[in-house]
Amino acid sequence: MEISAAGRLEVRITAADVGKRVSVRCLSGAASTGDKFTDTVGVLTSWDDDVLVITRKSGESVRVDASSLVAGKVVPAAPARRRGPAASYPELARVAARAWRPVESERLGAWELRAAAGFTRRANSVLPLGDPGMPLDAALDVVRDWYGRRGLPAYVQTATGAEGAEELLSARLEERGWVREVTAQLWIGGLAPVADRAEPTGVVLTREADAAWLARYGRKGVGEAALKVLAGGSPRSGEAGSGDAPSVWFASVPGPDGGTPAAIGRCVVDGRWAGFAAVEVDPARRREGLATAVMAALARRALAEGASAAWLQVEEENAGARALYARMGFAAHHAYHHYREPSREPSRESSAGPS
Repeated sequence: MEISAAGRLEVRITAADVGKRVSVRCLSGAASTGDKFTDTVGVLTSWDDDVLVITRKSGESVRVDASSLVAGKVVPAAPARRRGPAASYPELARVAARAWRPVESERLGAWELRAAAGFTRRANSVLPLGDPGMPLDAALDVVRDWYGRRGLPAYVQTATGAEGAEELLSARLEERGWVREVTAQLWIGGLAPVADRAEPTGVVLTREADAAWLARYGRKGVGEAALKVLAGGSPRSGEAGSGDAPSVWFASVPGPDGGTPAAIGRCVVDGRWAGFAAVEVDPARRREGLATAVMAALARRALAEGASAAWLQVEEENAGARALYARMGFAAHHAYHHYREPSREPSRESSAGPS
């Protein structure tokens, strides 16, 4: 908190600081029960009618009555990670998008509209990495029309908790009634420690997701569009800085009868980054180290192709996966959220599979 030369707490933020990262202390509780203070750190996303809204790293919005403020100041962006790879949010957002390419996409300024017949929100949502080239309400009208013509609800993917993320856009969407349906996190870590976690004995790597792999994947709505997404999507000619197309690998641990694999995984190698997804294990074979073996095999392949850093996405409620990835040296980089347009029910396909 900001302290004056006289030793008093001071409020040194105003409505002009909307969009900046701030730290505030406010008074809560009745005088009869004793003074209590609450501290909040996050991005100041609005200051209207003497009410501040601060968006925390997790994406949670906190409302603060201006009259309760006892201290406040603008603070620098969260410090860079001290272990593992360093990365900005825009870099990771583009890498993650290239690893889960839609079947079709269209540019709206710096926004990318993506569609894949409803298979996962990530492939059927807007990725906004800058200015759409028009006022927000007009851009959202274009978005709704674009997805409506494809029979899909409109989703916008935003992020919070990292420098260059989109707390302000998240707040503006909520003001307009857009509904946050899913929050997940993108984690990053060093690739070599993953490769060293286990001997990948018995793991088979292929370039295609065959019928057996898909049987273990077990997602709804795995039709032609889903297969294209899994295989790498449609090429994006002319994408700035894209270089060669990412390298996609599928891993399987064969089952005892040669049918459905005991475990599977997917990895996309893109420059220095290797992205892991679709790590699934037969419930009857859990706690045998199969997920670790699958990821180790994919990591060794990625290292051989020149990658050095790793990323993956995990939903908040998946405690088992979060514990596994933490043991491998991964840590959260940012949270991402999918906002659905008002008054539209999510399609069954868009809810299936990873978010």
